Amino acid sequence: MDANHRVWAEIDLDALAHNLAEIRRRAGASSRVLLVVKADAYGHGAVVIARHAERCGVAGFGVGTGAEALELRAAGIRAPILVLGALIEAEVEPVLRADVEIALHATDRLRSLEKTCARLGVRAGVHLNVDTGLGRLGVRSERALELLDAVREARALQLRGAMTHLAAATGAGCPTATEQLGRFTRFLSDAGPRLGSAWVHGLSSSALFHGVQPRFDTIRPGIAAFGMLPRGVPEVESLRPVLSLRSQIVFLKDVEEGTPIGYGSTWRAPNRTRIATLPIGYDDGLPWRVGSTGRGAHVLVRGRRVPVVGRVSMDYATIDVGSVPGASVGDPVTIVGRDGDELLRVEDLAQVAGTIPYEVTCSLGKRVARLVRGGEDVELPARAPEPGVGRPLPDAAELSPHGT
Repeated sequence: MDANHRVWAEIDLDALAHNLAEIRRRAGASSRVLLVVKADAYGHGAVVIARHAERCGVAGFGVGTGAEALELRAAGIRAPILVLGALIEAEVEPVLRADVEIALHATDRLRSLEKTCARLGVRAGVHLNVDTGLGRLGVRSERALELLDAVREARALQLRGAMTHLAAATGAGCPTATEQLGRFTRFLSDAGPRLGSAWVHGLSSSALFHGVQPRFDTIRPGIAAFGMLPRGVPEVESLRPVLSLRSQIVFLKDVEEGTPIGYGSTWRAPNRTRIATLPIGYDDGLPWRVGSTGRGAHVLVRGRRVPVVGRVSMDYATIDVGSVPGASVGDPVTIVGRDGDELLRVEDLAQVAGTIPYEVTCSLGKRVARLVRGGEDVELPARAPEPGVGRPLPDAAELSPHGT
């Protein structure tokens, strides 16, 4: 425990290593792990997570924006980094200069990339994003071979991957997932040797832990690496939570029966009790809804579960500690994590708030201190990063992009 902070998140790197090993075990030792660390590694801290994951043998990283990719490069991450989504125009040049790979969705982006590469004298590594049914980004599956051939003809581009994204959150057994994987597999079969050594990936945490097949040669987990799984996926006891979220008591007040607490006076003391105020609010990752739904959110104080009462505000929350003998100002309070024999998971908090685990961890504001624990354990066999693709071309003047 660390009472030097108002709110802090403990990041357990040993749990991360353990989870990555479990992911590798389920996927097969020959599978590459392309770890998704977008949204600051789902609130866990992308730089610290990526550094340790690289030591653990992760083959590459997926991010959501150019800025996220550049942050990892500036921190010394040398493994391949892929921007999974769409880049805005201002992101393209700095991403290419930093040897970051790009998801390719359409022919017009291909032509634009060729021109930019010619001007910079670099080659862009691209992953062909095949839209098999999510409908958000990517080339339609029936046009994917056409775009693949265009990539192969473009001297300024190098095919580094082929990918798709499943729409079904629950993965296995869902008809849409089966249909999507069928479309993607047919594309791969039709493409044949034209794919070369490109990484092929489509399975996320949900699909992997549902046992979806085929797994291709690369898996793309995110939330499972942090010890969580999406709603609807069977609980996996072998995963360990990476994040614990804690605060501390800053004020205590004895109140009489009927005393209102918090905005709107939505909660009144049912009897004489003691109320503790915590310096944590919805800017710090404690959802506003847990104080408004009446669903019974709890935290841990001195190893005991106590209820959150009244509405959660931006900066503060209140809890009823009348059942905790000796509760004092300065006592640590666990919102997510273990205290004694009791454990509260992110999934528990998300369920009470009526949301998903992703939203809870991604909402940890910048006021939350990240305290790193462990990091000596490396449970995956080390493997050298595969070669990058953003190297200058031997003779940039020879580039002749289509459309110039």
